[in-house]
Amino acid sequence: QVHLVESGGGLVQAGGSLNLSCVSSGRNFSRYCMGWFRQAPGQEREFVAGITWFAGMDYYAESVKGRFTISRDKFKNTVSLQMTNLKPEDTAVYYCAAPDRDEVVAVTAEVEYDYWGQGTQVTVSS
Repeated sequence: QVHLVESGGGLVQAGGSLNLSCVSSGRNFSRYCMGWFRQAPGQEREFVAGITWFAGMDYYAESVKGRFTISRDKFKNTVSLQMTNLKPEDTAVYYCAAPDRDEVVAVTAEVEYDYWGQGTQVTVSS
């Protein structure tokens, strides 16, 4: 069993910052990368950021590039998402996810991910 648990969500004013964290626990598994996705009310879940586990290569959605930074700590089995200059349109439930495989075709593709956290709410007020 693999568990992903997110933390760090909350309510912030536009222009503010939040730092999300996700810790994985349970059995060891092959993870090529870890990612953050988000889902706003009435919308489909979308890719936000991803990072390859060993090389540390990062990927971002265009809408967050330059404002969000993803990082990982291999020893603590955590992935973090530093979010700055937050906008009301960033309001969503943010999910941490990981694939259980050594390679993926696309870090940005939701279908590649096998394990998901329960999500943490981020609300940005205008």
